[in-house]
Amino acid sequence: MKAYLKLDHIDKHFDRGAQRAEVLKGISLDIAEREFVSIIGHSGCGKSTLLNLIAGLTTVSAGAVLLENKEVNSPGPERAVVFQNHSLLPWLTVYENVSLAVSKVFGGTKSRAERHEWTMRNLDLVQMAHAADKRPGEISGGMKQRVGIARALAMEPKILLLDEPFGALDALTRAHLQDAVMDIHARLGNTMVMITHDVDEAVLLSDRIVMMTNGPAARIGEVLNVPLPRPRRRIELASDRTYLRCREAVLKFLYERHRFVEAVA
Repeated sequence: MKAYLKLDHIDKHFDRGAQRAEVLKGISLDIAEREFVSIIGHSGCGKSTLLNLIAGLTTVSAGAVLLENKEVNSPGPERAVVFQNHSLLPWLTVYENVSLAVSKVFGGTKSRAERHEWTMRNLDLVQMAHAADKRPGEISGGMKQRVGIARALAMEPKILLLDEPFGALDALTRAHLQDAVMDIHARLGNTMVMITHDVDEAVLLSDRIVMMTNGPAARIGEVLNVPLPRPRRRIELASDRTYLRCREAVLKFLYERHRFVEAVA
């Protein structure tokens, strides 16, 4: 597999006075273009820290993050992040929240008309064009997340980073947004990396699932291929043997890690 995004022997620690907190140790992973990879593990294992390293929001202590063989050491529009908290500006409309990102990235290359068309196209992609004039306080949590996804996609990122984007949503809204993300991935072919605690979500969406050991100094414990054909339909997968086998493998890994922590404690 040719690496599009490469995590090359990454260590990450935080110094707090005289103490050093080892968060990640020896993380190596190659991610192909257009691949959907989920990262799963118990709380505190450094999943979000790893995503922040890819985003360039924090720097590695050792090793390197490489995107198309270029080192990542700062934020950039080629790596867009969708957070669990939608992070919309409450005083701006849905349209303005997305157009702000469009103007920031394409202000020097697209005309005003082209930026407007691009903003509306991305809102339409997540089925939010009808709410373009509403403010975040006037729409639901699921709709806010759709706008956050539209804003990220409008930047035309090479990598879309999803940090538990559906974690605060109810089950039905979560399912609808998972379907929307699968559809976007199929239509646009973005490379996606997602942090999740949800085993079913990871199996449903991913080409591979990266399972992290518990911290401190968390490592990649196992990487599971999910050989399910696309498009995927959750109802049909409920009794699919491959789906159930993958789900069991992830649950087994997480359960054994949890039991190990309890035994050490």
